[in-house]
Amino acid sequence: MKKDIYIFKSGDLKRKDNTIYFQHDEGKKYLPVEEIDNLYIFGEINLNKKVLDFLSQNEICIHFFNYYGYYSGTYYPREHLNSGYVILKQAENYLNYSKRIYIARNIIKSAINNILNNLKYYNRKNIDLKSEIEKIENNLEKLDNCSTINEIMAYEGNTRNIYYECFNKIIINKDYEFTSRTRRPPKDKINALISFGNSLMYSTVLSQIYKTHLDPRIGYLHSTNERRFTLNLDIAEIFKPIIVDRMIFSMINKKILSDNDYIQELNGILLNENGRKKLLTDYNKRLLTVIIHPNLKRQITYKTIIKLELYKIQRFITEEEQLNFFKGRW
Repeated sequence: MKKDIYIFKSGDLKRKDNTIYFQHDEGKKYLPVEEIDNLYIFGEINLNKKVLDFLSQNEICIHFFNYYGYYSGTYYPREHLNSGYVILKQAENYLNYSKRIYIARNIIKSAINNILNNLKYYNRKNIDLKSEIEKIENNLEKLDNCSTINEIMAYEGNTRNIYYECFNKIIINKDYEFTSRTRRPPKDKINALISFGNSLMYSTVLSQIYKTHLDPRIGYLHSTNERRFTLNLDIAEIFKPIIVDRMIFSMINKKILSDNDYIQELNGILLNENGRKKLLTDYNKRLLTVIIHPNLKRQITYKTIIKLELYKIQRFITEEEQLNFFKGRW
């Protein structure tokens, strides 16, 4: 199985014959391309066109993160599964507002169901979340009456706010008191975890889009505009509760993270290299966790499930197959 490679050190990424290697102060490490799924770059690296051409030939995406751990962008190789027909259908379904609403609504329905599954799990563990669950279930019911994207986003935003109010009940480590969602920079440790985890999820979904006929620039929930990619933001909504939020709850409650995993920067708090490595280790374990898929009735990883959700969109826009996005079980 191919794997994601994470580079934290600074150095040079070079090609040698039919592979690449990373040269840094402590030595040289070869990276067999046949074993690489994606490259995640956190350090300061130098690379040239020869390396980029070679990575493109081997269909490897490179995701770049800046010094502060923020996602900077992706080297997205020339699409090897280009389909003019699928791209036309993607655009057609975006311009057809009723179809766009249908896709966007189903994405948020799945996301809210996955939020509810998290809350119901902790409610069964004697954490009283009944009131919040009821409010979110009411929002879920109202989604069917939404006639605009703005209405859908409003219910999603309200649901998120209710969900965030539950964090202080779920998280037993009081060093991680959650007050509100803050970004760029995160104002506290839990916001630093959410921001970094979400960035990883956006890049993971983008990598899976590359393996389909879909164009990542055409999303449905998030408006297609000057932003480079939007479809990955859409699908990430489904998986953030399942993978990112569960990871955060678990790592905090098990005290896997310590004060030494953070730095004070930019008038906020960010994960340092050690903290990011801890998150990446847990994140990858979750992506590669094998479950019995509720519909396919066979073992499958979450990483593969993400790709299957993208195929659902492809089948809907080309064959009008009914959408029923993934709902996790916990």
